[in-house]
Amino acid sequence: MDALITLILQYLVPAAIIAVVFSLVLFLLPREVRTIFKRELKAYFTSPIAYVLFVVFLGISNGLAFFFFKVLESGEADIFGPFFQWLPWYFVIIIPAVGMRLWSEEQRLGTMELVFTMPIAPWQAIFGKYLAAAVIVFLMLVLTCPIVWTVNYLGNPDNGVIFSGYVASLMLALSFLAVTSAVSAFTRSQIVAYLISLVIALVMVLGSFPDVVDLTMNISGIGGFLAGLINKIGVWLHFSEMAKR
Repeated sequence: MDALITLILQYLVPAAIIAVVFSLVLFLLPREVRTIFKRELKAYFTSPIAYVLFVVFLGISNGLAFFFFKVLESGEADIFGPFFQWLPWYFVIIIPAVGMRLWSEEQRLGTMELVFTMPIAPWQAIFGKYLAAAVIVFLMLVLTCPIVWTVNYLGNPDNGVIFSGYVASLMLALSFLAVTSAVSAFTRSQIVAYLISLVIALVMVLGSFPDVVDLTMNISGIGGFLAGLINKIGVWLHFSEMAKR
């Protein structure tokens, strides 16, 4: 019971507050943004896309943490090792699937021109679509609550650090989503958008690893420039530092 109360107070209540604040901010945005947001969010849930993504993400993240990385047998009330440190790799696979259809589907169906002939500014359409996909990402993270309840039931973890890990995870996922949204605007193929976004997200994760930087330094001619570029877009060090605090 104590673990459940802790889960509600330190995890679900903050998540609910974030959802309420988001709803208030959305209400203050222009009507055009809200229209695009509702249209896009409805498209996720009237097709199998959102449900498949939820099942795959939860199956990978919680399933591997419990059965492969043995969070129940670690003897420590800490989930950075079995859970948070692997989230960037899961995001590399999952987030491009969330955002690959944002604009490529409009181009494939020929509705891109229709969207921009409406009395709506381009930034409003872009922002509305992005917010809808961001809600899907947020719900994915909220649904991983069983692992938080488990470590609180078995021990006495620092829930402030766990909350910080979730904030870091959300920010990382949203950065991948922004990349995928931009990529999907350049192609009508969802598969192409997915693959290109996956590669870019993978480079963003690997960019902070010294071995990757050293490897790119050995490329003749552009090695130094390429290594510097990859290192600047690397997100792993920023993510891990924030997730551990």
